[in-house]
Amino acid sequence: MEAGGVADSLLSGACVLFTLIMYSTGLSDLRHMRMTRSVDSVQFLPFLTTDINNLSWLSYGALKGDGTLIFVNATGAVLQTLYISVYLHYCPRKRPMLLQTATLLGVLVLGFGYFWLLVPSPEARLQQLGLFCSTFTISMYLSPLADLAKVIQTKSTQRLSFSLTIATLLTSASWTLYGFQLRDPYIMVPNVPGILTSFIRFWLFWKYSQGQDRNYPLLQT
Repeated sequence: MEAGGVADSLLSGACVLFTLIMYSTGLSDLRHMRMTRSVDSVQFLPFLTTDINNLSWLSYGALKGDGTLIFVNATGAVLQTLYISVYLHYCPRKRPMLLQTATLLGVLVLGFGYFWLLVPSPEARLQQLGLFCSTFTISMYLSPLADLAKVIQTKSTQRLSFSLTIATLLTSASWTLYGFQLRDPYIMVPNVPGILTSFIRFWLFWKYSQGQDRNYPLLQT
């Protein structure tokens, strides 16, 4: 195998490894829900939005014929669906969560219907789907900024997870390099905010003392 082929395989493997490690952080919440038989202190929306993100990128990977995207996001979708199922099982008030799930799934189905039925050109379909996935991923990476503002306000990093911050940085960096290697801005650009927000978190850990470590599930490409 040529040197370029080895480097490509290593980068693809890094994307798979780091992303699955980041997704697996939800297992601590899963264990907490099963042990306490409650959803106390566990957030539902990150599971749901990450699942929708996985399904969107899975479609993009299938349309592009990218095995790395397909494997990572298929695995991620299975894990997030498992987390959602366990959350709904132990949640005493299921109606709001079911409404959120139905709303986002409805938007996803409408989006897929538009891309596959009303955009006949495969190239245009790939570009528009890539733009949709990129925009959704960027919004997910930027959504915890409100929590970061609260960390600055309270001068405590109790709501942040150091291990997840490392996983997010490695995942974002590997996907950014992967997108650069493929010359695919839809993969490269949306992961840059993940790198930036990770460095902001590292600065907050350095500036403020950390209390009890809690996971904040987040997903990526």
